[in-house]
Amino acid sequence: MRGEEAALHGCMAAWLHGCMEREEKQGGRIAMGSRSATAGSLKPRRPIRRFDVFAEYNRLKALDKGMDEPHAEGYGLWLAKVVASGGGQRVGSRHTVPAGPEEDAERQEESRQASARQEWHELGGEPQTDALFDREVIQRMGPDFYAQVFAPAIARAVSEGQSYETMRDTLRKDWKPAH
Repeated sequence: MRGEEAALHGCMAAWLHGCMEREEKQGGRIAMGSRSATAGSLKPRRPIRRFDVFAEYNRLKALDKGMDEPHAEGYGLWLAKVVASGGGQRVGSRHTVPAGPEEDAERQEESRQASARQEWHELGGEPQTDALFDREVIQRMGPDFYAQVFAPAIARAVSEGQSYETMRDTLRKDWKPAH
């Protein structure tokens, strides 16, 4: 496992452990207003799209690269929109030549500097922010479903080393709206 992957795995494992501890302390039940439900009984408000999975997957990848939470959410949303519009073809086909130790150190330093000067990505003049991620992804599926089912499942899949292509449909198949 590469250093980045090990760090992500450790971060995700710690996060998942915290979620499981909270669930155990609550007797496997999640309080939601005046009623409670098990995580398995939570249903999304609307169908879960590949777009949603891709945005969350890339939010986690951005966090792993040192981006702060708000900018990671904006980045995940921005990238999902670029790829959904067909603009991601260029991103996916970009070829990088393996670098030697000096170039690799240079690239890592550039990445650290980019993290320090984080800015919002824009589409059509609109900044792709954490607030937009909240409205277009989290609120669409429901905040309880996002926090208790969706985000932990994506984090678990990422920590297990699954690619987006591996997880996108298998995770979504049982997530049907409550209608």
